[in-house]
Amino acid sequence: MTARRLVLLRHGQTAWNKAHRVQGQLDAELDDTGRRQAADVAPLIAAMAPVALWSSDSLRARDTAAYVAKETGLDPSYDARLREYFLADRQGLTHAEYAALAPEEFAEFRLGDFDVVPGGERASEVAARMTAALGELLATVAPGELAVAVSHGAAIRDAVPALLGWEPGRRASLHGLDNCAWVELDQHEPGAPLRLRAYNRVAPR
Repeated sequence: MTARRLVLLRHGQTAWNKAHRVQGQLDAELDDTGRRQAADVAPLIAAMAPVALWSSDSLRARDTAAYVAKETGLDPSYDARLREYFLADRQGLTHAEYAALAPEEFAEFRLGDFDVVPGGERASEVAARMTAALGELLATVAPGELAVAVSHGAAIRDAVPALLGWEPGRRASLHGLDNCAWVELDQHEPGAPLRLRAYNRVAPR
């Protein structure tokens, strides 16, 4: 059977990314660099001939998806399950402010352990909602077809191990994605774990 394919695309850069400010589920627009990144990546995604396009409903993801939609002719569907982590009171802080407020917690956060954030979402919760949404998206395409989801760096990073059937602890071996980088996966049998074809691919600079 020909595999169903899935591309997970991170949004372009925002001013908050550049300023090292924790975004979480707060909205920030793409900056000039982010718009250029989205414009550069969109034709590459379109060349893969996707038949479905879903996106987080966060502004930076919707803005990125709009570039992909323009190149592919697809109408994006927006799904809150594809959002970034909710990071409670740490949202809006710069990294310097976070480090001054809670240095030990920030050190773990910088290593990719977002479970340390008081009142924030846990990795298991993010992985569960992401994989539920992505499973539904993948089910909309036929064998041999490709679906695209525009989401966020940490959310994608922590969804990939779950999609691959890895033990949860193995997520620590993955870096977060660069802005407008993407992951490629495929699935040969419905219900089977996906297979990783590429991780953190970017448009040529």
